Amino acid sequence: MLSDEEGDEPAASDDGGVDEFPEIDAGSDSDDPEEEYDEGEGEKESEDEEEVDEEEEEESGSDDDIHPFPRPKTVISDITKQPKRVYPEIEPDYDSDSSTEDDPNRIGNVPLHWYDDMPHIGYDMNGKKIFRPARGDELDKFLETVEDPKSWMSAFDKSLQMDKPLTAEELDIIRRLQAGEVPDASYDPYEPTVEWFTSKQEQMPLSAAPEPKRRWVPSKWEKKKVMKIVRAIRQGRIVPSKPKSTQPQFYSIWNEPADSQHPAPLPAPKPPLPTNAESYNPPEEYLPTEEERKEWEAQDKEDRERNFLPQKYSALRLVPAYDQFIQERFSRQLDLYLAPRVQRAKLQLDPDSLVPKLPSPSSLRPFPSYRALSFAHANGRARCVSVSPDGAWAVSGDEGGVVSLWEVLVGREVKRWTFGAKVGSVEWCPRTDVNFFVVGVEDHLHFVVPPNLPPSVFAATQSLLAPATLPPAPATPSPVKWVSSSTSSLDEPILTIHLPTLSGLPGQLTWHRRGDYLASVSNREGQGSVWIHQLSRRHSQAPFKKVKGSIQMVLFHPTRPDFFVATQRYVRVYNLAEQKLLKTLMPGIKWISSMDVHPSGEHLIVGGYDRKLCWFDLELSDKPYKNLRYHTKAIRSLHFHPTYPLFASSSDDGTIQVFHARVYNDLMTDPLIVPLKILRGHDIKDGLGVLQVRWCRGQPWLVSAGADGKVAVWCS
Repeated sequence: MLSDEEGDEPAASDDGGVDEFPEIDAGSDSDDPEEEYDEGEGEKESEDEEEVDEEEEEESGSDDDIHPFPRPKTVISDITKQPKRVYPEIEPDYDSDSSTEDDPNRIGNVPLHWYDDMPHIGYDMNGKKIFRPARGDELDKFLETVEDPKSWMSAFDKSLQMDKPLTAEELDIIRRLQAGEVPDASYDPYEPTVEWFTSKQEQMPLSAAPEPKRRWVPSKWEKKKVMKIVRAIRQGRIVPSKPKSTQPQFYSIWNEPADSQHPAPLPAPKPPLPTNAESYNPPEEYLPTEEERKEWEAQDKEDRERNFLPQKYSALRLVPAYDQFIQERFSRQLDLYLAPRVQRAKLQLDPDSLVPKLPSPSSLRPFPSYRALSFAHANGRARCVSVSPDGAWAVSGDEGGVVSLWEVLVGREVKRWTFGAKVGSVEWCPRTDVNFFVVGVEDHLHFVVPPNLPPSVFAATQSLLAPATLPPAPATPSPVKWVSSSTSSLDEPILTIHLPTLSGLPGQLTWHRRGDYLASVSNREGQGSVWIHQLSRRHSQAPFKKVKGSIQMVLFHPTRPDFFVATQRYVRVYNLAEQKLLKTLMPGIKWISSMDVHPSGEHLIVGGYDRKLCWFDLELSDKPYKNLRYHTKAIRSLHFHPTYPLFASSSDDGTIQVFHARVYNDLMTDPLIVPLKILRGHDIKDGLGVLQVRWCRGQPWLVSAGADGKVAVWCS
């Protein structure tokens, strides 16, 4: 029976024996604080303790004989409050396996020369430095070998920097290596062979299992592998190695056998046979005189008739060695190497037949051929000119700010306007129901109405440019201002467009074919250089927010809503309706100066300051279809005739080139471009020639404005 106090503690033996930890009984948690114990269970536990004590005593007597390791101690854990076994700490100097190792240096496999300049040679297992042992000089080493008879049985250990004695086994290995024997003394090279696989053929198989199916069924994996290789050979990804050529490295190229399909190669050229001049004793007439000798020496080697001069010797033994022998042999080898081996049929062609046959200019008339009229500006260069849609009137402007209106047929000046700044461009409106032209001066566009107009045309023009009721203002305001004139006098512009400040001189004006949109290009770089003005809404807008490069010219497409923009190097084509870039033309010109589009809209000509003229087929490619170089200086202006198959180009060389340019409706037929006439009549002033040319609608007449201040009319 256990008392109440003994029942509260777990049963344990006196010598440290530990029983299993008792499981927690959830049913014992009751409201009654008193615990009940079974007397039978208490007696059973006391008997178990006595048995454990006896077993521990028997084991304690036999521990020293059976277990060589230290005995553990049983202590109570501070965390779990349960007994646990604790072994004594290991002392590395005596009990550790590392004490038996010979190498205390633990630096590993690193170069030992890293420690040459340091006082230590490495680190031990505890991380402490191993200092370099003191060593004597060569004399001390010699004395040690004399005094110590076993010094030859030691070797220098690099890791410890000291001599280490060798064991008998190591000495025996060294002796065997020096004698060329096997280092292992226990190895017997003549031991009997062990037959791991018998050579006797057995009658019965080792296994009675049936033969597997894979012995006679083809492998699917190998089939896939083979088919993969076959497929690669069919596709040409695996090419068999070429057979080695049986032809020797050096062979005679003239000794190839003739083929039945091809003619035999030509024989090697033979050297010329020697003549009397090459004799060592030539006749007197073959010997050169002193003048002939000097003349031969003065000539070049290629111009000499012979490579030598004949000389006369009395005997063959007196003939010296030929000094040109090596050079002649080398020339002979070149003749053999470069000589043709196959006789080819030579085509007898007339060079003139290779030139394309162009029609005669006389069959392509009419075209302008002479200067019929001339009108002079007294204030400076005539920079711009424009012709009315009916071809009866022409307007021109100079750098002095004077704009003159004159008749094309007689060359009489009808009206003159004077502006306060340089005139950069003039352009007549293409509409036939109204009649006016635009003059571009510094930061302004002036709309001018010519005199002597029919009343109906004048009224329509005045209602268009100065309507009684102005259209509503656009939603997005524009920095461009439209100002109508308060007076009805023809001496002043009826309408003026004020461009933004510092916009510069409008160098080009171009109309849309319907006459409602006008585009202006100023010499200012950036966004404000191009403006599109709409007359019906009296509104102006800049079509580009960001411009790549400096814009030189712009053009409207005659039939589609396309817009051509020429920068210094490229021509970009935009669709104004969809507001996107269609294509970029690359003419290859260093600086574009002018361009014009064909009335059909399918061809474009571009001129540059580098004298090049490029013809583009817009449906064919973004590269030029044809390049023309007829001018000797920079091209200034280009213009297609509205009705005739003609176009003209003017240049700083003072000439005007007139071309016949016929475009066919058949897409398979190339355009016919024929140079017709070179018109000369303008003088070159300050390096500038003809600045602008314009055709007269309905007539093959050409109007030109030059730097000499003259405006000329060229007729057929």
